Amino acid sequence: MSEKAQAKQRIDELRTTIERHNRLYYIDARPEISDRDYDRLLDELEQLEKQHPEFQSPTSPTQRVGGAPLEHFESVRHA
Repeated sequence: MSEKAQAKQRIDELRTTIERHNRLYYIDARPEISDRDYDRLLDELEQLEKQHPEFQSPTSPTQRVGGAPLEHFESVRHA
């Protein structure tokens, strides 16, 4: 497998893994990894996307912030 193909495969794996952990953290409120481990995954993805800009995507976790609000919290009106 070429270096470019390996990079694409790793980028796809990281995106899938990060999306899973985003869901677990932001939606399910059941994180499975530490913030440090999450940051390492995101840093690796950012580096690969910089090295291979042809694989950048607007839907990449590196291009988005946070997640959807949790439904089980009560809405609060701020003054």
